[in-house]
Amino acid sequence: MIGSPRELLNVCFVHINDVCLFVCLESSSSALKIGSYILLAVGCVTMVMGFLGCLGAVNEVKCLLGLYFTCLLLILIAQVTAGVLIYIQRHELRSEMSEIIHKMIVKYNPDEIQEKSFGQTWDYIQKKLKCCGWNGPSNWTENLVIKNSSLTLYPCSCQVNETVTNSGFCKGTYPAWPVNNKGCITFIEEWIQSNIGTIFGVCIGVAVIELLGMILSMCLCKNVEQEDYSKVPKY
Repeated sequence: MIGSPRELLNVCFVHINDVCLFVCLESSSSALKIGSYILLAVGCVTMVMGFLGCLGAVNEVKCLLGLYFTCLLLILIAQVTAGVLIYIQRHELRSEMSEIIHKMIVKYNPDEIQEKSFGQTWDYIQKKLKCCGWNGPSNWTENLVIKNSSLTLYPCSCQVNETVTNSGFCKGTYPAWPVNNKGCITFIEEWIQSNIGTIFGVCIGVAVIELLGMILSMCLCKNVEQEDYSKVPKY
């Protein structure tokens, strides 16, 4: 069971060993590609927006403060819209995620270099969460290597063992696999349900900070002194 957000992040990322977030390894998913581009664009806009806000506040430039307010408002609207869409389409997203992981498991071969990154990442996830497959061990029964082998093979990282060190496939002496019975999606859903209050609180906190930034930028914009040319002496 995952106990903290930090543990979940450690599950999703492997730090140095040339491994990426396991979901991003499926390059054929157009939805993930579009989502990645959107996140990249939002990050760039946020950096530019922060620079404009600082520049406008230091130099008391109204147009920059107004632009900062507008960008912050657009980002807040985009975040709310994204949250609503994710909630509405959560079942479709879950189905697409299951399909992506299922394809990876079916094609996984530890002897192929192109599958090495996924294998290392998925082995790490299964060891850390003590789970097997996405929905359960049955996902691995469709793996091509296991299906075409005359031996009884099972994923080593699924073993019911506190000190699992092997990766790839292990040879079994019995038809029944000595593996964990729960799928990894079960642990992730349990973590989200048990930490939904924290997740919701963080989202509200971010929205409040953005609203505060908008209010302060408008207050500063209104208080920026305008040059009164009627008081300039005429010669």
